[in-house]
Amino acid sequence: MYLPPVRVLVVDDSLVMRSLLRMVLASDSGIELAGMAADGASALDAVERLKPDLVLLDIEMPRMNGIEMLTELRARRHPAKVIMCSTLTRRGAGITLEALARGAADYVTKPTAQHGAVDAVATLTRELLPKIRGLFPAAHATVGHGPTSEAMACRPHKPVSIVVIGVSTGGPTALETLLPQLPGDFPVPVVIAQHMPRLFTSLLAERLDRISALKVSEVVAGEYLTCGRVYLAQGDRHLQLAHAAFGRGHIFRLLEPAPDDFCRPSVDVLFRSAADAFGDGVAGVVLTGMGSDGMEGCKAVRQAGGQVLVQDRASSAVWGMPAAVAEAGLAHRVLPLPAIAAELVRLCAVSRRASA
Repeated sequence: MYLPPVRVLVVDDSLVMRSLLRMVLASDSGIELAGMAADGASALDAVERLKPDLVLLDIEMPRMNGIEMLTELRARRHPAKVIMCSTLTRRGAGITLEALARGAADYVTKPTAQHGAVDAVATLTRELLPKIRGLFPAAHATVGHGPTSEAMACRPHKPVSIVVIGVSTGGPTALETLLPQLPGDFPVPVVIAQHMPRLFTSLLAERLDRISALKVSEVVAGEYLTCGRVYLAQGDRHLQLAHAAFGRGHIFRLLEPAPDDFCRPSVDVLFRSAADAFGDGVAGVVLTGMGSDGMEGCKAVRQAGGQVLVQDRASSAVWGMPAAVAEAGLAHRVLPLPAIAAELVRLCAVSRRASA
């Protein structure tokens, strides 16, 4: 069956960046360059005229910047998806998180000035093309024939000692929905692995802390887990949970990833360590994201006797990571995002009654 290519509008005031993106997009036969614009105002006209499926949007531009254009695009209810092109600076990271909150689907970081054209194209190809493919899948996956979520949900629950969450594309927006729904007396620690660079995770933790009843912070190596806290893994490093010395609870360990580890921090690494440290007390949650990171970790959680929840297709920006878990028959429940917090609260309430 013929599938039309994804039509992309590139919006950036840098001629060099526009040229790099043109080369990257031309390398994929499933993508068509619909047009280019050098500022947000002319890009809005191009969107109406060209009707692209996707806009690659710079942040800092004359006449109308990326945030202003994105806001206007969403006000006009245009269906085009948006990927922000951000600089890896504190200001760039902060603006990018704001763009994600305003409806951008994802982001890529621009190559730094010291990169030559060849390295810049290779970096953008590795980071951008999988995100475009994830936002526009050629075929929709269907849930396989594992044990049904309803039948599995009826099984007795074990006491929950920790909640671990894995998320990627669409994650900041999903977390901004989920975490404020958890009450201030939520009784167990929550640990999150969000695929994101180091600078971005520190700002995301600050943003989530401002809107949540629970204290949200970025993980510090050697820190002890505390009940009723939310911990966000550091970007670009893997996170493990481990038993502290002399049986004094649990601590965080940070690991440097291998050069070919593209999922950083790894959901699989976090979930496997949680299963090792907490056994059947783990509640694992896999939210929106492309790829399959988290599936092997969910296997470990299930083998240890823990619970697994995944976000459903309809509420996911990209139903890749949750689909991989659901299709493998590993999910106890497949739930819309607004229902996940209530299910976690219910599991903890069951745990309190079971341990009382």
